[in-house]
Amino acid sequence: MQTYQQLQKELGFKEELPVTADWSAAADFLFLIKEYCLESKPRVIVECSSGLTSLTLAKCCQINGVGKVYSLENGKEYADASQLNLKNAGLNDYANIIHAPLEPVTINDNNYDWYSLSELPDLKIDMLVIDGPPGFIQKHSRFPAIPLLLNKLTDQSCIFLDDAARDEEKELVSMWLQMYPFIEHEYIATERGCSLLKINKL
Repeated sequence: MQTYQQLQKELGFKEELPVTADWSAAADFLFLIKEYCLESKPRVIVECSSGLTSLTLAKCCQINGVGKVYSLENGKEYADASQLNLKNAGLNDYANIIHAPLEPVTINDNNYDWYSLSELPDLKIDMLVIDGPPGFIQKHSRFPAIPLLLNKLTDQSCIFLDDAARDEEKELVSMWLQMYPFIEHEYIATERGCSLLKINKL
């Protein structure tokens, strides 16, 4: 069984990882994104939400010697805490936590509250990690991610959706696949479920 302690050791973190029981991604999901990041060496990583995922991905970018993480975080206190954790780990150069308040968007006549993209740099995204907004905010809370970021994704982008074992996440993955037939999907049976989606326009 993969653990946070094992992740800390493998990535060479000197301090204990700041795990928050109710909010932190499970260790096996962190291992998934770590292994992909170290192997594929993405240059631009965007994540919806911040926390241990930000630290893990930023550390991978440091090890790779290439790449930067841009994390969209709707809560100012969480954004500040994530940025401080990065600073304490010496990873400020590899990640930027963007305070992105939720704002109304309409997709296919349905209304959602989703991250403001006004501060996200206009870059092509190689890797997208979706772990927010929280599900209690609205139904299919994470659905807007692909419709709103699709034009920023490279043709070979890889997308990781956490908590994919939940019914709402299963539903929104089906919605994405129906809208975008060029997206390939694989379900990975992690502790909370992970949907791995790949853009394949070739």
